[in-house]
Amino acid sequence: MLQEGTDMMIKGRIHSFESFGTVDGPGIRFVVFMQGCLFRCLYCHNPDTWDIKGGMEYSAEEVLERIRKYLPYIKRSGGGVTVSGGEPLLQVDFLTGLFTLCQREGIHTAIDTSGFPLYRTHPQFGENKPDHANNLSLKQNNRKIDRLLDHTDLVLLDIKHMCPEFHQKLTRFPNEEPLRFARILQDKGIPMWLRYVVVPGVTDDLDGLRKLKDFIRSHSNIEKVELLPFHKMGEYKWKELQYDFSLGNVPEASEEDIKRVEKILGIES
Repeated sequence: MLQEGTDMMIKGRIHSFESFGTVDGPGIRFVVFMQGCLFRCLYCHNPDTWDIKGGMEYSAEEVLERIRKYLPYIKRSGGGVTVSGGEPLLQVDFLTGLFTLCQREGIHTAIDTSGFPLYRTHPQFGENKPDHANNLSLKQNNRKIDRLLDHTDLVLLDIKHMCPEFHQKLTRFPNEEPLRFARILQDKGIPMWLRYVVVPGVTDDLDGLRKLKDFIRSHSNIEKVELLPFHKMGEYKWKELQYDFSLGNVPEASEEDIKRVEKILGIES
């Protein structure tokens, strides 16, 4: 009980809110976009969420008050609350507090994540280390994840690439932690929607897709596979932030690209 009360007191750094989300889980969703991400995905359309010390601070109660305004629409549609980002798992304690409050009011909870929890402080933080980053043991962090997942109804897991070397090129990290997180979800029987961004010539290689197909088949808790076509709608943000957008010459994914990947994965619509 003491730990639960502590979770309620922790404030989260939030980038923005969306009150009527329709693509981040079932029904109408209230979407909370958390601030901060360690990944530097080459195709990211929200690089403005990367800065771990950006955004505004809110308590779980303050966020719940915003959610309550839309509950009639949310519940009538079979929707709920989705926490996205950035990377939500960098703020596990805040999420646990928010989801505990949501479930008390019968609100469906979902996390849209790359599966990269803050297991230990990473050297990549540098001077941008978040206030909540601690050198916790793997066992301690596992307990935090377990407590969060006890209050989580659905996870939308964004797999970037199944090959470690390609994953590192795409994000600057290997894929060991995301795949480990997927195994935790499988072991706990938590429903998962798999998301995969199709970037022509980058994430649609045959070897990676065959490994992804095997991954899908080996996880009985995957309820849905969503292929997201690469687009450049966020390219202007890279320019505004003076980041180098290296995929500027890569074509956006076409319907044919998506159908080809569907066929390889065996999920043709």
